[in-house]
Amino acid sequence: MKPINIVNSVIAPLDRKNVDTDQIISKEFLKRIERTGFGQFLFYHWRFDAQGNEISDFVLNKPEYKSSEILVAQENFGCGSSREHAPWAILDYGFRVVIAPSFADIFHNNCFKNGILPIKLAVEECDELLAKGLEKPYAIEVNLEAQTVTGEDGKVYNFNIDPYYKEMLLNGWDEIALTFKYEDAISAYEAKRVAY
Repeated sequence: MKPINIVNSVIAPLDRKNVDTDQIISKEFLKRIERTGFGQFLFYHWRFDAQGNEISDFVLNKPEYKSSEILVAQENFGCGSSREHAPWAILDYGFRVVIAPSFADIFHNNCFKNGILPIKLAVEECDELLAKGLEKPYAIEVNLEAQTVTGEDGKVYNFNIDPYYKEMLLNGWDEIALTFKYEDAISAYEAKRVAY
């Protein structure tokens, strides 16, 4: 995984609650076995009409938000089924950070395991970011080491993160890579077991 520490980007303001994994990546696009290639289908039925044409008023179809690396949404983001394809699609599209007041537990954990930083901010703070981002393109800096989100206007929001996941993201480790950190201890244990 690619390490995360500081991410600077205009936010993509998705002012919706209860965004479920079926909306993030619809079932008809789950035929791939790789983790890549899903970004093109992110929010597909919101981004495109029945003929495959872009829906111009959807936020990700607006030119000023197309290169955003930070998605901001409302409560209960990632609810619904537990499909890991949802964070794969978000990451493959180009988002490194998702900010919301709350996340579905499985989706939240899957973000960490796939190199995405999910940040929980208060409802009022997310509302403020969304309002600023919907008024005009609004850039922020996410600093994982400092656990801060800083707006271009100087407004600072603080967030909490489990130290275990923070270390994983800062180093770009998935759970397998984290295991290799203890390779010497594992080898010593295995050698000792063989001796018995």
